[in-house]
Amino acid sequence: MRKEDCFYLGKIAKKFSFKGEVLIYLDTDEPELYENMESVFVECNNHLVPFFIEHSLLHKNDLLRVRFEDVKNEQEADELLGNSVYLPLKMLPKLTGNKFYFHEVIGFEIEDQRLGVFGIIQSVNDSSAQPLFEVKNGDVEILVPIIDHFLVKIDRAHKKVLMNLPEGLVEMYL
Repeated sequence: MRKEDCFYLGKIAKKFSFKGEVLIYLDTDEPELYENMESVFVECNNHLVPFFIEHSLLHKNDLLRVRFEDVKNEQEADELLGNSVYLPLKMLPKLTGNKFYFHEVIGFEIEDQRLGVFGIIQSVNDSSAQPLFEVKNGDVEILVPIIDHFLVKIDRAHKKVLMNLPEGLVEMYL
């Protein structure tokens, strides 16, 4: 499985028992969706390795207590600490309306109600406090803040994001 075909679920935070159980910090608003998984991919030495789950149980809101089939003791659990955990993209719950995953709008046209279509979303920069659409318009890159107040509609059928942006935001790039 390639990392590009997966989404980040969380990180193996610590050991739980001497029998090799671990606690996975789940980076999600809905941890209960991931309580009964059959397997996950654990990033080991920059490769995604499948690990099958014997049993799992939610532990303190955002932690998942997991016993993997092939991890039988503390030493084996130690080797997994700090590793990231991934699931295939197809396991993401479907979102509707104006809720969206960043990866799903890549390649969508972006349109302002006043200006019309002004580019194609190339990526999403979420490394700052405010996530930004990175939009390509010819040779020009336009950064558009992803703010609920500006977002009018996610049109999945026509692969378009409709926004109502403040005057001057797009024009300053063109």
